[in-house]
Amino acid sequence: MQKATARVLAALLFADVDAVTAPDLAEWLGISSGSVSGAIKMLSTVGLIERVPAPGSRREHYRIRPGCWATLMTGQNATLQAMLQAAEEGIAATGPDTPAAVRLEEMRDFYGFMLQELPALVERWQSRRG
Repeated sequence: MQKATARVLAALLFADVDAVTAPDLAEWLGISSGSVSGAIKMLSTVGLIERVPAPGSRREHYRIRPGCWATLMTGQNATLQAMLQAAEEGIAATGPDTPAAVRLEEMRDFYGFMLQELPALVERWQSRRG
């Protein structure tokens, strides 16, 4: 995560209000509106923040999206699958019983385990939270 994005996320996490505007973030953090805009776009894309209506205001307001942490982890499945596939392709390229294959097999096994376990873990979390 880029520095400005991390700072925007931290500001939203620690804000004493439910939602803030991009100009507020820029002012609080002392960064450019372009940096805030890029951070908002990235954080929105991965599902960590959302735009919310603010009656009486023409500006867009943003907040940490409820349930975002589980959504973020669920969204990682594509990345986990890509890493698993890369490991399998690496094993095929290096051949069995090589030092590289041993490392790649561990990588494959780890990402396979994560893909198998993560959905149940997120489901348990959601049940626990109600």
